[in-house]
Amino acid sequence: MPFPRASQALSRFTVLDLTRVRSGPTCVRQFADWGANVIKIDALMEDAAGEQPGGPRQGSDFQNLHRNKRAMTLNLKDPKGLAVFKRLAEKADVIVENFRPDVKNKLGIDYESVRKINPRIVYGSISGFGQDGPYHKRPGFDQIAQGMGGLMSITGAPGEGPMRVGIPVADLSAGLFCATGILTALLEREVSGEGQWVQTSLLQAQIFMLDFQAARWLMEKDVARQAGNNHPTSIPTGVFKTTDGYINIATTGGRIWERCAQAIGAPELVTNPDYATAPARSKNRDALNAAIGKLTEKKTTDTWVKELNAAGVPCGPIYSIDQMFEDDQVKHLGIAQDVPNDENRHIRLVGQPVTLSRTPSKMAARPPEFGEQTNEVLAEFGFGADEITLLKQDKVV
Repeated sequence: MPFPRASQALSRFTVLDLTRVRSGPTCVRQFADWGANVIKIDALMEDAAGEQPGGPRQGSDFQNLHRNKRAMTLNLKDPKGLAVFKRLAEKADVIVENFRPDVKNKLGIDYESVRKINPRIVYGSISGFGQDGPYHKRPGFDQIAQGMGGLMSITGAPGEGPMRVGIPVADLSAGLFCATGILTALLEREVSGEGQWVQTSLLQAQIFMLDFQAARWLMEKDVARQAGNNHPTSIPTGVFKTTDGYINIATTGGRIWERCAQAIGAPELVTNPDYATAPARSKNRDALNAAIGKLTEKKTTDTWVKELNAAGVPCGPIYSIDQMFEDDQVKHLGIAQDVPNDENRHIRLVGQPVTLSRTPSKMAARPPEFGEQTNEVLAEFGFGADEITLLKQDKVV
């Protein structure tokens, strides 16, 4: 049965979605938004009314994570349910799960079990700490990964203790990295004809996201510290008060620093020996920021943003989320998108941040209700009407 596709880019792939909460759904959303046939498998023991990890089914968070998918119910703890899953897996291209590592083995849906019936399967797994090792059985949560992954030690103002980042960056990055790994495996499968197991964890993803701070330690044994709103290395870069709010100013070299000093009306700062070189500006950053701040407080945010950008100095306002969506450039980019639905519900979500010229992504379908397409999906996988009736009678689906 035809169903709305968000794109044609990945329309040849079928993905079985066993994920929950955030990191796994973030991964699968990439496939749904690019047109794959994504089938969300709702555990039959879940509360169909929607009270489950991730919030209510019609809440904004769930809606944003699960658009462009279809859903079916399945009791994986029932041997008959396991048999159904294996029939689905035989024809699928991708399976994604974010159970604790031991759970899938107990259910009999682990990679080695699935590979025996479908050697071409690409199986994506996201865990808190990895599929093995001393912590592999620990439950993983974003904030735990932020702390153990070093991020909280470099976030926040110096001396004020560790601070979490305001978004679930470990969850989100783990999901995106898993999607990248799965896409890489699918490309490799076109050569070898074989699938493989793609693994990542919140901890690995968070460490990777440290990027240059991690490299500084590995190469130079330099432990990065909290820098607040200051950039760790490019000074002055930070937050400055205006008459009606705050702005970010970023300087990334001597020439831009010179333009910045001219634009704010303080060319003498360039020749001041305390600020004449990058090491000097870094050493005296607090005094330099204070000197700049005395000047930025004299004009509005909008004035400074226009004047500094016109002078070739990177500068931008600091928005609240509602202000951000009202910005002219954000509106032009069209990242806030309406989701069509027969119920005439207002569903407006965050679209993909990547544009493809021939096969763009769009909001094609609202997130499915609990097991909404169970009959439809089973029929597509070769289950007859009588079989589906029996499965329902036995509470397998």
